[in-house]
Amino acid sequence: MMVTRMRVILNIFLVIALVLVGRLAWVQVVWGPDLAAKAQEQRARVYVDPARRGEIVDRRGNQLAYTMQARSLTVSPRLLRSELRQQQDLAMRIDGMSRADIDSQIDGRVEDVLVRMSEEIPRMIEDAGAITGEVKSQEILDKLHAETNYEVLVRNVDPDVATEIASTFHGVAADHQDIRQYPNGAIAENIIGKVSMDGQGQFGFEASGDAMLSGINGRSTEDVSTDGQVIPGTLRDVVPAVDGSSIELTLDLDLQTYVQQLLEQAKANSQAKSAEAVVLDVATGKVLAMANTDTIDPNGNIERQLEQGKDFENQPISHPYEPGSVAKVITAAATLEEGLTTPDEVHQVPGSIHMAGVTVSDAWDHGLVPYTTTGIFGKSSNVGTLMLAERLGEDRFADYLDRFGVGRPTGVELPNESAGLLPPREQWSGGTFANLPIGQGMSFTTLQMASIYQALANHGERIEPRIIESVTGPDGKVTSTTEPRRTQVVSPQTAETVVQMFRSVMQNDPGGLQSGTGANGAVPGYQTAGKTGTAQKVDPRTGAYSNSDYWITFAGIAPADDPRFVVAVMVDEPRAGVEAGGGGGQSSAPLFRDIASWLLNRDNIPASPPMEDMLILHAH
Repeated sequence: MMVTRMRVILNIFLVIALVLVGRLAWVQVVWGPDLAAKAQEQRARVYVDPARRGEIVDRRGNQLAYTMQARSLTVSPRLLRSELRQQQDLAMRIDGMSRADIDSQIDGRVEDVLVRMSEEIPRMIEDAGAITGEVKSQEILDKLHAETNYEVLVRNVDPDVATEIASTFHGVAADHQDIRQYPNGAIAENIIGKVSMDGQGQFGFEASGDAMLSGINGRSTEDVSTDGQVIPGTLRDVVPAVDGSSIELTLDLDLQTYVQQLLEQAKANSQAKSAEAVVLDVATGKVLAMANTDTIDPNGNIERQLEQGKDFENQPISHPYEPGSVAKVITAAATLEEGLTTPDEVHQVPGSIHMAGVTVSDAWDHGLVPYTTTGIFGKSSNVGTLMLAERLGEDRFADYLDRFGVGRPTGVELPNESAGLLPPREQWSGGTFANLPIGQGMSFTTLQMASIYQALANHGERIEPRIIESVTGPDGKVTSTTEPRRTQVVSPQTAETVVQMFRSVMQNDPGGLQSGTGANGAVPGYQTAGKTGTAQKVDPRTGAYSNSDYWITFAGIAPADDPRFVVAVMVDEPRAGVEAGGGGGQSSAPLFRDIASWLLNRDNIPASPPMEDMLILHAH
C-alpha cells in the first residue's frame, strides 16, 4: 500500500513536471520570440540625428539664411508615465507600504512628478534666459498627459540649459534642433522664404530648394533601462546624417537692399498700392535683384505683420499684369528683323487708327504727324505701333511673342511662377491684334519683362533667368547647375539697332519736339535705352478699361553703348510721382535712373561717349 501511494505521488509530480516543462517550452518556443520582441521594443530607443540645413548666400558670400544649433526638450508621454509608475511602485515597496496603499497612492505620486516638471522646466529656462518668448506650465502639463509617444515640450532652448533639464528630469530628452536665422530681416525675404518650426521649407527658395538644403537625417538605436539610463554596448543600426547642400544665389545683397528700400520709398511718395523691380545681368540672364514692397520680416511678429498687409509673396514672378507700352519693343524688334522698316523711315501717323472694328487712339490728340520709326517708339505712339504691326501680320507677330517667351514661365528656380496670360493664336479676333502690339490684352510678370529686354541687350539672345549660382554639397564638392535655355530671338544687328533706337525714350530736347517719354530716366554721363509704359487696369464694375487706375511700367538697359544691366520696374496705381514729394510725373523712369546710377557707380563702369547727334523722332 505504501508502494502504491509512492507511485501515485510520483505520478502526480511527474505530471506536474511535464506540465511545467510543456509550459516552459510553449513560452520559449511559441511566445518567446514575441515576448522578446516586446521587451526589446520597450527598452530600445531610436534616436534621430538631424541633418544640418545648408546655408544660403549671395553672389559675394554674404549670408542670407543659415542654421544655428539649439535643443528641443522632448518626451514620450506614455512611456514616461509608465516608467514613473514603476519608479514610484518600487520606492513605496522599499518603504514597506502595502499593496493596497501603493495602489491607492501611486496615481497621485505620478501626477505630483508631472506637475513639478511642468512648473520647474519653465522656471529653469526663464532663469537662464535661454529662450525668447513665454513657456507656459499648463501647456507642458497637457503634453505630459498626452496619449502619444512623442511630444515637443519646448523648442529653441540653449543647448547647455537643455542638457541640464534633461539630466534633472527623468524621461526628458534634449534633442538636437536647428534654428534658421535670417540675418537681413525683410531684405530678399520674398525670394528666400522661410522654414516651418519642423525645419521644412514653407515659402520661397526655402521651399523650392528644400530637397537640396535639408539633407538626410541620421538614425541610431540604443537600449535603456527602466530608469532611462543607456545600457552600454547596445548602440546599433547607426546611419550617419548627411547634411544639406549650401546654395549660392545670383543675388547681390547690397543691390537688393538698395532696390528694396528705394521701392518702399517710391510707394510712400506715390501713394501706390505696391511697387516691384527686377535687375538682370545682360550677358548671363542671372537675377541680381528681385524686390517688391511689403515684404515680411521673418524675425518679427508674423501675425502682426500679416495684419498690416505684409506677406511672403514674390510678386515679380507671381503677379502678372498688362505691361502697356513697355511691350512695344517686341513690335519694333519684329518689324526691323523682318526688314519691314528702318529706324529713320518717316510715317504719316494720324491721331487714331481703325482695326477690325476697334478704334485705337494715341494718348494725346494730334492730327497727321511725321514720326520716324524711332519716333513712334520714342513718343510711344499707339497708332504708329499698330501701323507697323499691320505690316508684320498676326502670324509673324505671334511667332515673335513666342520667341520672347511671352505666355510661359521663365523657369527660374523659384516656386509659384506665373506664365502670365497670352490668348492662343487660334482664339485671336481682329480686336486682339489691335491690343497686343501696344501691350494690352496680355499680361506678364516683371521678370518676364526684364527677360525680353535682356534678349535685346544681349545681341538678340534670350537666356532664361536663373537665381542659383552654385550648389556646394556637404563634402565640399561644387555641383554644376543646369545650363539655362538660350534662344536667338533676333539677329545681333537687329538687337543693336533696337537698343540704339530706344535711346530716344530718354532723349531730352529743350524745344520738346525730339524729347522722348522717359527723359527723367536718363543717367547723367551714360547712354541708356528703355521704354515707358502706362497700362490701364480693367474696372471690375464696368468691365472696361479704367481712366484712373494704372500699372506704370519701365524697362531699360544700361549702358546702351555697352549693355551690362537690365532694370524692369512696375508701380501699381500710383496717385503721384515716385520721387520725393510725389514728383517725377506718372512714370517709373526715375526708379530705373536711380537703380542704374547706383549700379554703374558701384561697379565703376566707364562713362559712355557723348552722342554725336540727337535722334530724329519728329521729322520736319
